[in-house]
Amino acid sequence: MKIRDQKNFLNEPEALYGTYSYADYLSWDLEEMVELIKGKIFRQAAALRRIHQEVSGIVFNKLFNFLERKKCKVFSAPFDVRLPIKSKKNEDIDTVVQPDICVVCDMDKLDEMGCVGAPDLIIEILSPSNNQKELINKYEVYEESGVKEYWIIHPSEKTLFIYTLVAGKYIPSKLYTIGHQVASTAIEGFVLDLEQVFEGLE
Repeated sequence: MKIRDQKNFLNEPEALYGTYSYADYLSWDLEEMVELIKGKIFRQAAALRRIHQEVSGIVFNKLFNFLERKKCKVFSAPFDVRLPIKSKKNEDIDTVVQPDICVVCDMDKLDEMGCVGAPDLIIEILSPSNNQKELINKYEVYEESGVKEYWIIHPSEKTLFIYTLVAGKYIPSKLYTIGHQVASTAIEGFVLDLEQVFEGLE
């Protein structure tokens, strides 16, 4: 497809129906954030709500402090995570996501562009505009690519749900909320107190 105007690319009807690779993604000069999931373009929300940012900041800080002087590193969006299936070549990668928070323990997966390969832990914080993308599309690519643990936080409902990868398939947890202290199986020793995350949110 020939792009007539890079910045107005997403307004062209054919853009959202095409199939693209990470090589295409790198060539775009867009004013808004996008993700690729199995070659399809997904727009990011123009501005995240305050409650989303508060929860993200709290959880990121908890992980950052816990991982200090440990081998794993934590990153927050915008941070490109490429999930190759067959090949790590840019033209063969068709999924590039920007998780709200991710933890990577294999430093060989990190390069100057972000992460190539599955992080050990991915945390997505839901907002009204992205629930379907997180719950359906990202679930599939995270499971397929081997993300060990996938946390979904729902700020307005003050809940946390975890998928843990067992023999290549995700096993769901119970629903956690205020009063629960949640331990990660992917990041040994990390425990998140949900009262500290959700306390004071309106």
